[in-house]
Amino acid sequence: MLDIEVTRVRQLVKEGTLIAVRRGENRALQVPAAFIDGNKVVKGLAGTLTLLRDDSFTDEEMLEWLFTPDPSLPGTPAQALSENRGTEVKRRAQALAV
Repeated sequence: MLDIEVTRVRQLVKEGTLIAVRRGENRALQVPAAFIDGNKVVKGLAGTLTLLRDDSFTDEEMLEWLFTPDPSLPGTPAQALSENRGTEVKRRAQALAV
């Protein structure tokens, strides 16, 4: 979907710009489709991932947080990011550190 080489996607995951999970029979590394907007990474995702890492979240915890409904948003943080409401998502991620 990003129209880039698999090695570049792996580099984005390694850099923390994207997050991926291993799924399926052969445990292939997969990036959730919600993190892709057209042919680019959803705006605000990288910054949000950085904030969550700074709060000592594991990759699994970050994915769970991003896809857990938050009635105050409304919707999930991942959904809010895709709707260009990244400021609100980042505020909530920063509040987790308190």
